[in-house]
Amino acid sequence: MDERMARMALCALGHLGAPLIADRVETEGPVAVWKALNSDDAQPTAWARRAAAIVPERIAEATQRCGARFLIPDDPEWPDGIDLLTFAEVNGQKGRPFGLWVRGVPLPAMDEAVAIVGSRSATPYGQHVAVEMAADLAAEGRTIVSGLAFGIDAAAHRGALSVGGITVAAVAGGVDRPYPAANASLASFIVRTGAVVSELPPGHKPSRPGFLARNRLIAGMAGGLVVIEAALRSGAKNSAAWANELGRVVMAVPGAVTSAYSQTPHRLIRDGAAVLVTDARDVRELLSPLGEVEEPSRRGEDTALDLLPDHLREIREAIDADEEVGAATLAARIGVSTIACLAGLGELSERGWVEAGADGWRLPRRRIPEAS
Repeated sequence: MDERMARMALCALGHLGAPLIADRVETEGPVAVWKALNSDDAQPTAWARRAAAIVPERIAEATQRCGARFLIPDDPEWPDGIDLLTFAEVNGQKGRPFGLWVRGVPLPAMDEAVAIVGSRSATPYGQHVAVEMAADLAAEGRTIVSGLAFGIDAAAHRGALSVGGITVAAVAGGVDRPYPAANASLASFIVRTGAVVSELPPGHKPSRPGFLARNRLIAGMAGGLVVIEAALRSGAKNSAAWANELGRVVMAVPGAVTSAYSQTPHRLIRDGAAVLVTDARDVRELLSPLGEVEEPSRRGEDTALDLLPDHLREIREAIDADEEVGAATLAARIGVSTIACLAGLGELSERGWVEAGADGWRLPRRRIPEAS
């Protein structure tokens, strides 16, 4: 048995990040571990009993039938980022997948990919943010990674597809059985320009450990992860934990303080486990090398008063709303000569900022619109 077939068979064990078997594969090699599990001297462990029921050739046939391909480490298409999972552990799960089944186009370089995750029961606000953010990021060439679930995941995939971008869906079951089934049509659109990825063989149903293990793939394949709407028990919190463990940039979008779906994003931000972002530009700033993206202005647009030269604005602001003041008094008030003050008042008058009154200068009186 060669390494590829051994890894394929080991994936069928459904180890899903079990530290014991993951560490053995890394230290002993997949071929040696598979042979040990199937030897006559093997201890009657759960892993050995599972291995006895696996026929690698049938898995290879199922892979071919569904149009998928099986990747192993060192393949050119293998996403390098998930190799860091070898050393990461979250909630009792550890290790990179032994291999990956992929349906779709060849996986792109994932170093600039962005994962977008969140609640399955997303609000219209959350779905709007996810679609817009994914579309903007995909339009600039970034791959969008998510989990094909309802809510935020599906919105992120749709956003990328809407601009002809590339999106990758990591699923918790076989690549031939998208879950939920209602998203099968979305999966078929994804594989036209992107890919559906799983560490479980075709035909496998998703399980709770499978969803948690899937989260580590999402975090590992992307350079940064954004959480949009997630309750306290959301799987998105687990994805964020994996991303932090891998040293990824973790970001969160704030929501209404009255919404249960804001609890995880707000807690991540409060605890310093995520950076607050509101749009694709914020994400781009955090993921780009320092100085590459111009820092945007964080103030509102300048008003007409802001655009006045400083010396004219100083004169105008020295006049109270309910007074008429002479030029000499106004000049003393701001510390300039009367001649300079008169010149400034004349310019302000031409621009409509002040007007002459019976006893001096005043601010223009607003006209009250006549009733029609």
